[in-house]
Amino acid sequence: MANRRAIGCLKWLGGILGLFILIGFILYMVFNEAKPTGKTGPEAEALAQKMLAAVDKSAWDSTNIVQWTFRGAHTFLWDKKRHLVQVTWDDKKVLLNPNEISGKAYIGGNPVAEPENDQLVKQAWGYFCNDSFWLNAPVKAFDPGTERSIVTLDDGSEALMVSYASGGVTPGDSYLWILDENAQPKSWKMWVKIIPFGGLEFSWEKWDKLASGAKIATFHHSSILDIDISNLQSGANFQSLGITDDPFAAISK
Repeated sequence: MANRRAIGCLKWLGGILGLFILIGFILYMVFNEAKPTGKTGPEAEALAQKMLAAVDKSAWDSTNIVQWTFRGAHTFLWDKKRHLVQVTWDDKKVLLNPNEISGKAYIGGNPVAEPENDQLVKQAWGYFCNDSFWLNAPVKAFDPGTERSIVTLDDGSEALMVSYASGGVTPGDSYLWILDENAQPKSWKMWVKIIPFGGLEFSWEKWDKLASGAKIATFHHSSILDIDISNLQSGANFQSLGITDDPFAAISK
Protein backbone atom coordinates (compact mmCIF):
# COMPACT_ATOMS: atom_id res chain seq x y z
CA MET A 1 0.00 0.00 0.00
CA ALA A 2 2.82 2.43 0.91
CA ASN A 3 4.60 1.68 -2.38
CA ARG A 4 1.41 2.32 -4.33
CA ARG A 5 0.95 5.66 -2.59
CA ALA A 6 4.57 6.59 -3.27
CA ILE A 7 4.21 5.66 -6.94
CA GLY A 8 0.96 7.63 -7.09
CA CYS A 9 2.64 10.69 -5.58
CA LEU A 10 5.51 10.42 -8.04
CA LYS A 11 3.09 10.22 -10.95
CA TRP A 12 1.20 13.24 -9.63
CA LEU A 13 4.41 15.24 -9.19
CA GLY A 14 5.58 14.15 -12.63
CA GLY A 15 2.30 15.32 -14.11
CA ILE A 16 2.56 18.70 -12.40
CA LEU A 17 6.17 19.10 -13.56
CA GLY A 18 5.17 18.18 -17.09
CA LEU A 19 2.37 20.75 -16.98
CA PHE A 20 4.76 23.49 -15.85
CA ILE A 21 7.20 22.55 -18.61
CA LEU A 22 4.40 22.67 -21.17
CA ILE A 23 3.20 26.06 -19.90
CA GLY A 24 6.76 27.39 -19.99
CA PHE A 25 7.20 26.11 -23.54
CA ILE A 26 3.95 27.73 -24.68
CA LEU A 27 4.90 31.04 -23.05
CA TYR A 28 8.31 30.89 -24.70
CA MET A 29 6.83 30.20 -28.14
CA VAL A 30 4.18 32.91 -27.81
CA PHE A 31 6.19 35.71 -26.18
CA ASN A 32 9.86 35.12 -26.95
CA GLU A 33 11.43 37.80 -29.10
CA ALA A 34 15.07 37.94 -30.11
CA LYS A 35 16.95 40.91 -28.72
CA PRO A 36 17.52 43.43 -31.51
CA THR A 37 20.95 44.81 -32.29
CA GLY A 38 21.24 48.54 -31.75
CA LYS A 39 23.67 51.16 -32.99
CA THR A 40 25.84 52.90 -30.41
CA GLY A 41 27.24 56.38 -30.81
CA PRO A 42 26.38 60.07 -30.40
CA GLU A 43 22.80 59.67 -31.63
CA ALA A 44 22.06 57.07 -28.97
CA GLU A 45 23.62 59.25 -26.28
CA ALA A 46 21.53 62.21 -27.44
CA LEU A 47 18.30 60.18 -27.40
CA ALA A 48 19.08 58.99 -23.87
CA GLN A 49 19.60 62.58 -22.75
CA LYS A 50 16.23 63.52 -24.24
CA MET A 51 14.59 60.75 -22.21
CA LEU A 52 16.25 62.06 -19.04
CA ALA A 53 14.97 65.55 -19.78
CA ALA A 54 11.44 64.21 -20.41
CA VAL A 55 11.26 62.74 -16.89
CA ASP A 56 13.22 65.69 -15.40
CA LYS A 57 16.24 63.88 -14.01
CA SER A 58 17.63 67.10 -12.54
CA ALA A 59 14.46 67.39 -10.42
CA TRP A 60 14.85 63.73 -9.39
CA ASP A 61 18.44 64.40 -8.33
CA SER A 62 17.23 67.24 -6.12
CA THR A 63 14.55 65.08 -4.46
CA ASN A 64 15.68 64.39 -0.89
CA ILE A 65 12.98 62.07 0.48
CA VAL A 66 10.70 59.72 -1.46
CA GLN A 67 8.19 57.15 -0.22
CA TRP A 68 6.26 54.53 -2.20
CA THR A 69 4.66 51.09 -2.08
CA PHE A 70 5.45 48.50 -4.74
CA ARG A 71 2.56 46.24 -5.82
CA GLY A 72 0.96 46.69 -2.40
CA ALA A 73 3.64 44.48 -0.85
CA HIS A 74 6.82 46.43 -0.07
CA THR A 75 6.86 49.98 1.29
CA PHE A 76 9.95 52.17 1.09
CA LEU A 77 11.06 55.39 2.76
CA TRP A 78 14.22 56.54 0.97
CA ASP A 79 16.53 59.24 2.25
CA LYS A 80 18.24 59.87 -1.10
CA LYS A 81 20.65 62.42 0.31
CA ARG A 82 22.17 59.90 2.76
CA HIS A 83 21.16 56.89 0.65
CA LEU A 84 19.44 55.12 3.53
CA VAL A 85 16.20 53.17 3.10
CA GLN A 86 13.49 51.88 5.38
CA VAL A 87 11.91 48.76 3.86
CA THR A 88 8.75 47.28 5.37
CA TRP A 89 6.76 44.19 4.38
CA ASP A 90 4.43 41.95 6.36
CA ASP A 91 5.51 42.40 10.02
CA LYS A 92 9.14 43.10 9.07
CA LYS A 93 11.09 46.35 8.91
CA VAL A 94 14.69 46.85 7.82
CA LEU A 95 16.75 50.01 8.14
CA LEU A 96 19.08 49.53 5.19
CA ASN A 97 22.37 51.00 4.02
CA PRO A 98 22.34 49.86 0.36
CA ASN A 99 25.96 50.84 -0.27
CA GLU A 100 27.20 48.43 2.38
CA ILE A 101 24.24 45.98 2.27
CA SER A 102 24.07 46.38 6.03
CA GLY A 103 21.46 47.49 8.51
CA LYS A 104 19.11 46.53 11.31
CA ALA A 105 16.06 44.30 10.99
CA TYR A 106 12.94 44.15 13.15
CA ILE A 107 10.03 41.70 13.31
CA GLY A 108 6.89 42.94 15.02
CA GLY A 109 8.87 45.97 16.19
CA ASN A 110 11.50 43.84 17.94
CA PRO A 111 15.18 43.79 16.88
CA VAL A 112 16.38 40.60 15.21
CA ALA A 113 19.65 38.84 16.08
CA GLU A 114 22.13 37.30 13.66
CA PRO A 115 22.06 35.38 11.40
CA GLU A 116 18.42 36.28 10.72
CA ASN A 117 19.26 39.98 10.75
CA ASP A 118 21.72 39.53 7.89
CA GLN A 119 19.22 37.43 5.93
CA LEU A 120 16.49 40.06 6.25
CA VAL A 121 18.90 42.86 5.35
CA LYS A 122 19.87 41.03 2.14
CA GLN A 123 16.21 40.38 1.37
CA ALA A 124 15.41 44.08 1.86
CA TRP A 125 18.34 45.02 -0.37
CA GLY A 126 17.00 42.77 -3.12
CA TYR A 127 13.55 44.35 -2.81
CA PHE A 128 15.05 47.84 -2.94
CA CYS A 129 17.22 47.12 -6.00
CA ASN A 130 14.26 45.79 -7.96
CA ASP A 131 11.51 48.12 -6.73
CA SER A 132 13.52 51.35 -6.91
CA PHE A 133 14.46 50.44 -10.48
CA TRP A 134 10.78 50.16 -11.38
CA LEU A 135 10.18 53.45 -9.56
CA ASN A 136 12.38 55.47 -11.90
CA ALA A 137 14.40 53.33 -14.31
CA PRO A 138 14.76 56.05 -16.99
CA VAL A 139 17.17 58.05 -14.81
CA LYS A 140 19.50 55.04 -14.61
CA ALA A 141 20.28 55.06 -18.33
CA PHE A 142 23.79 56.40 -17.65
CA ASP A 143 24.61 54.31 -14.59
CA PRO A 144 28.15 52.85 -14.48
CA GLY A 145 28.37 49.76 -16.65
CA THR A 146 25.58 50.78 -19.04
CA GLU A 147 25.63 50.95 -22.82
CA ARG A 148 23.11 52.83 -24.93
CA SER A 149 22.16 52.12 -28.53
CA ILE A 150 19.44 53.05 -31.00
CA VAL A 151 17.11 50.39 -32.40
CA THR A 152 14.94 51.14 -35.44
CA LEU A 153 11.45 49.72 -34.96
CA ASP A 154 9.24 48.21 -37.68
CA ASP A 155 7.34 51.49 -38.07
CA GLY A 156 10.60 53.37 -38.67
CA SER A 157 10.68 55.10 -35.28
CA GLU A 158 13.71 54.95 -33.03
CA ALA A 159 13.83 53.27 -29.62
CA LEU A 160 16.56 53.36 -27.01
CA MET A 161 18.24 50.15 -25.85
CA VAL A 162 19.95 50.37 -22.45
CA SER A 163 22.07 47.36 -21.46
CA TYR A 164 23.48 46.85 -17.97
CA ALA A 165 26.82 45.06 -17.82
CA SER A 166 26.97 45.43 -14.04
CA GLY A 167 25.06 46.68 -11.02
CA GLY A 168 21.95 45.67 -9.08
CA VAL A 169 20.89 42.11 -8.45
CA THR A 170 20.88 40.83 -12.05
CA PRO A 171 23.62 42.44 -14.17
CA GLY A 172 23.51 41.67 -17.88
CA ASP A 173 19.88 42.73 -18.44
CA SER A 174 18.73 44.89 -21.36
CA TYR A 175 15.71 47.17 -21.76
CA LEU A 176 14.35 48.68 -24.96
CA TRP A 177 12.61 51.99 -24.27
CA ILE A 178 9.71 52.89 -26.60
CA LEU A 179 9.38 56.67 -26.45
CA ASP A 180 6.72 59.18 -27.46
CA GLU A 181 7.34 62.28 -29.56
CA ASN A 182 8.71 64.07 -26.47
CA ALA A 183 11.04 61.17 -25.60
CA GLN A 184 8.91 60.27 -22.58
CA PRO A 185 8.73 56.48 -22.09
CA LYS A 186 5.55 54.77 -23.29
CA SER A 187 6.74 51.22 -22.60
CA TRP A 188 9.81 49.04 -22.46
CA LYS A 189 10.69 45.56 -23.66
CA MET A 190 12.81 43.42 -21.38
CA TRP A 191 15.57 40.87 -21.91
CA VAL A 192 16.32 39.85 -18.33
CA LYS A 193 17.64 36.77 -16.58
CA ILE A 194 14.60 36.21 -14.36
CA ILE A 195 12.21 35.92 -17.35
CA PRO A 196 12.74 32.85 -19.56
CA PHE A 197 11.66 34.62 -22.74
CA GLY A 198 12.78 37.91 -24.23
CA GLY A 199 10.86 40.97 -25.32
CA LEU A 200 8.13 41.04 -22.66
CA GLU A 201 6.63 44.53 -22.87
CA PHE A 202 5.40 46.63 -19.95
CA SER A 203 3.68 49.99 -20.34
CA TRP A 204 4.89 53.12 -18.57
CA GLU A 205 1.78 55.16 -17.82
CA LYS A 206 -0.26 57.08 -15.22
CA TRP A 207 2.51 59.59 -14.73
CA ASP A 208 2.66 61.51 -11.46
CA LYS A 209 4.81 64.47 -10.53
CA LEU A 210 6.76 64.67 -7.29
CA ALA A 211 7.00 67.86 -5.26
CA SER A 212 10.42 68.45 -6.83
CA GLY A 213 8.96 68.20 -10.35
CA ALA A 214 10.35 64.75 -11.18
CA LYS A 215 7.95 62.59 -13.21
CA ILE A 216 7.17 59.02 -12.12
CA ALA A 217 5.11 56.39 -13.98
CA THR A 218 2.89 54.68 -11.42
CA PHE A 219 1.43 51.85 -13.53
CA HIS A 220 2.92 49.18 -15.79
CA HIS A 221 0.74 46.79 -17.78
CA SER A 222 1.84 43.63 -19.57
CA SER A 223 0.10 40.63 -21.06
CA ILE A 224 0.89 38.50 -17.99
CA LEU A 225 1.32 40.90 -15.05
CA ASP A 226 0.45 44.42 -13.88
CA ILE A 227 2.73 46.42 -11.61
CA ASP A 228 1.50 49.45 -9.68
CA ILE A 229 3.22 52.02 -7.51
CA SER A 230 1.07 53.57 -4.79
CA ASN A 231 1.46 55.78 -1.71
CA LEU A 232 3.90 57.93 -3.70
CA GLN A 233 5.09 60.95 -1.69
CA SER A 234 8.18 63.12 -1.63
CA GLY A 235 9.59 66.08 0.21
CA ALA A 236 12.62 68.13 1.09
CA ASN A 237 12.76 66.57 4.57
CA PHE A 238 10.99 64.05 6.80
CA GLN A 239 8.83 66.75 8.37
CA SER A 240 7.20 67.43 5.00
CA LEU A 241 5.94 63.83 5.12
CA GLY A 242 4.72 64.19 8.70
CA ILE A 243 7.69 62.33 10.20
CA THR A 244 9.14 64.16 13.21
CA ASP A 245 12.08 61.95 14.21
CA ASP A 246 14.95 60.61 12.10
CA PRO A 247 13.85 57.07 11.16
CA PHE A 248 17.48 56.13 10.51
CA ALA A 249 18.94 57.18 13.84
CA ALA A 250 19.72 53.54 14.65
CA ILE A 251 22.04 53.14 11.66
CA SER A 252 23.19 56.66 10.77
CA LYS A 253 26.75 57.62 11.63
